[in-house]
Amino acid sequence: MTMPSTTESVAVLTRMYAAEAEYLAAGGPGKASFDLLAPFFAPDVELHQAEALPYGGIWRGHHGMTQFFLAMAEAWESFEMVEQEFLATGETAVVLTQIRARARATGRELSFPLLQAITVKDRRITEVRPFYWDTRAIADACTVPTPTPTH
Repeated sequence: MTMPSTTESVAVLTRMYAAEAEYLAAGGPGKASFDLLAPFFAPDVELHQAEALPYGGIWRGHHGMTQFFLAMAEAWESFEMVEQEFLATGETAVVLTQIRARARATGRELSFPLLQAITVKDRRITEVRPFYWDTRAIADACTVPTPTPTH
């Protein structure tokens, strides 16, 4: 088995994030075509989001990724990747991203780190596992509180 170089994994991720920015600039989920991003993801890609998030669960394949981006657009009015750091060793890359986001449901703004473990095989992303510092804060920001009945 040949291991991709660190540079190769980072190059794939750098191009994917540039394509994601282009996708979002073109209108994003529901408006722009996922075809801008598809070349960077294996057909059987798996994205594992924490269950506590409004877009939690496992998203599989290109269709699943499309649905994930739609779910993100429902949750977030804006989701900006302010700063990124990459560390890659062979097929595994770790990306630390500083996020600045505004929740659609509440208008609350959050800044938080997001750490992703990403597997790159044959120049395509096959698995993404994001780790959030505080899933409760994100879920709370994205959920309108239910009014408490008064007696």
